[in-house]
Amino acid sequence: MARIRFDFGTLALDAELLDTPTAGLIAAALPMRASALTWGEEVYFEIPVAAAREANARAVITPGEIAYWPEGRCIAIGFGRTPISRADETRLASPCNIFARALSDVKALARVKAGASATVIAVG
Repeated sequence: MARIRFDFGTLALDAELLDTPTAGLIAAALPMRASALTWGEEVYFEIPVAAAREANARAVITPGEIAYWPEGRCIAIGFGRTPISRADETRLASPCNIFARALSDVKALARVKAGASATVIAVG
């Protein structure tokens, strides 16, 4: 599987793309740059990709799953609780397409601050 790297300036996170339509669209649009935003324990940023919600889209994810939020045209990386989480779940704003899996601990994203540069590139 192809890999991508998220570079937030102070840290980088590698991920493996899954075999999904959304992953293909995102891979075709690389490289891309954006400004990171945060929402609870989630880092997200807008990208120049428009993908429809896939049949298996979901709002509750497991940390390490990397999602595309169709309504916001954003990549969303949840690593813990968000303002709408119940108990200890990681709940995104609405159902998202899971398109990649992180290859290291996403809890490190707690260091990313709103406004940080977010770059996504292909690494293999």
